[in-house]
Amino acid sequence: MKELSFPFDSKNIIRRSPALRKQLLSDGSTRIKKKVAVLGGSTTDHIIASLELFLLNFGIEPEFYQSEYNKFYEDAVFGNPKLESFAPDIIYIHTTSRNITKLPSGPSVKAEQVTNDLNEQFELFRQVWESLMKRFDCPIIQNNFELPLFRHTGSYDCWSTTGHAAFIERLNVMFSDYARSVSGLYIHDINYLSAVCGLTNWHDSEAWYMYKYAMSTSVIPDLAYSLACMIKSIYGKNRKVIDLDLDNTLWGGVIGDDGQDGIEIGPETAVGQSFTEFQSFNKGYKDYGILLAICSKNDEENALLGLEHPSNVLKKTDFVSIKANWEPKDRNIAESAQELSLGLDSFVFIDDNPAECAIVEGQLPMVQTVSFSSVHEAMYKLTRSGYFEVTAISDDDLHRSEMYAANALRAAQQKSFGSYEDYLVSLEMQAVICDFKPVYIQRITQLTNKSNQFNLTTRRYSENEIQAVSQSTDHICLCGRLIDKFGDNGIVSVVIGRIDEDILHIELWLMSCRVLKRDMELAMLDELVRHAKTAGIRIIKGYYYRSPKNSMVSEFYGSLGFVLDEKSENGDSVWHTEIENYKNKNIVIKITEKENQNELK
Repeated sequence: MKELSFPFDSKNIIRRSPALRKQLLSDGSTRIKKKVAVLGGSTTDHIIASLELFLLNFGIEPEFYQSEYNKFYEDAVFGNPKLESFAPDIIYIHTTSRNITKLPSGPSVKAEQVTNDLNEQFELFRQVWESLMKRFDCPIIQNNFELPLFRHTGSYDCWSTTGHAAFIERLNVMFSDYARSVSGLYIHDINYLSAVCGLTNWHDSEAWYMYKYAMSTSVIPDLAYSLACMIKSIYGKNRKVIDLDLDNTLWGGVIGDDGQDGIEIGPETAVGQSFTEFQSFNKGYKDYGILLAICSKNDEENALLGLEHPSNVLKKTDFVSIKANWEPKDRNIAESAQELSLGLDSFVFIDDNPAECAIVEGQLPMVQTVSFSSVHEAMYKLTRSGYFEVTAISDDDLHRSEMYAANALRAAQQKSFGSYEDYLVSLEMQAVICDFKPVYIQRITQLTNKSNQFNLTTRRYSENEIQAVSQSTDHICLCGRLIDKFGDNGIVSVVIGRIDEDILHIELWLMSCRVLKRDMELAMLDELVRHAKTAGIRIIKGYYYRSPKNSMVSEFYGSLGFVLDEKSENGDSVWHTEIENYKNKNIVIKITEKENQNELK
């Protein structure tokens, strides 16, 4: 819904909240359902109302638990039967600087006392987090703290021993340090959010004194949107591709008219500097695993000439797809999505021409568009949009662009073979299939929350749940990397099976779309059977739970030779195979235990 995309009209969202909610719930969209517990240090009613809208728009249907006013500590530390029975999927602790009780009281306070107060304040929150972690196996989101609007000593407040701003900044650092040291705790940066909204807009004494809202009601949608972006990131609903126009987007001018020498990029002019900064900004997204693509109305020769400009930060090799032609841009984006095996909801299209953005919006409503009048505006929209919100970074994320570039080489090689089987053999594929090692936990968690098409049960797991199941003696857990002569695809397949006497129930089986039809599923099954035999398993039972996106695997178990036990009217099915009758199915992938790609070569 465009009204809920950044930049949005906060007043309109607050005013039309009930109508927008009704419209979203009746639009026929399929959403994942999540229970969100909001433990507030202040009033949270409007926050929950706005948060629900943004989550619904992101494809998440929330159910809320709301603590009583300022009872976040009691609910967390002493427990609450209602919270226990609610069994949240995610917990949000909405505290602000209003909840800091140990701010220095004046210039006579000694530095040692300030440090003691700081540690005591931190310990209160650490007790909250650890109590919740013991009681609930789910992600926890904690606000850090915004700066106060008022100060007694001017700039001295930010660096003096007893300055309130200095105290808050030190406490924020302690929060960040602790979050990095544990799994499942995420910091929601309202320190930045309040700064970008403006402290004078953020703070509202009347809202506090009358209604106990810790910020102005006008910025509540900003807070709720920022929080919703974190939640959708945790559940794998981020965008994955930035698809960029060229002329007056990556450089100033029109390459076809101005030539390579005539476009503006580089330090010589102010305009050129701005486009250099924009290219560097997008390069930064690539460094975090976001794919870059080009969609430009241009002759391909001219487009490539522009990318070869010596002052360009972005080069041809930085892009996983380049569509430079005179076809409609929506058609080019759709083709890029198909070639990359990604959904259209993975794309963000950036163009200086609002008419082109409007056409793409009309033809491909799942694609998010960003139009702009200056590169500064484009960077701001991307910064605040949360399309690429990061809550965890895996090694695969850092190499994603190289993986997709290697996929393009594989696709090119496939065209030279008359037989698909010969093509698979030519790839010299090797799979590393192993238990859930700690180094892979983040990536495995990401896959369980992102993979939809090749996902038999579409069950989602938190990082803590993946860690728990990996240590369970009642489960067989396997993950697989696929490596070939073009490169390492990273962790691409995950299987979790629960042991019940001599039966193994497959609770999760998924595979990344980028390795579909590569026989990786056969290699995974062979290894699963081998582990099952060692565990004394007699029967493996597989389950297919139908979802809007996984119809491609509805007959997957049947294709592997499993026997159908039952099938429901909605398409769900149960299958089984007997271990003693099983024969290995993988013939093209070598299974190895070597971890290093150089060793494999």
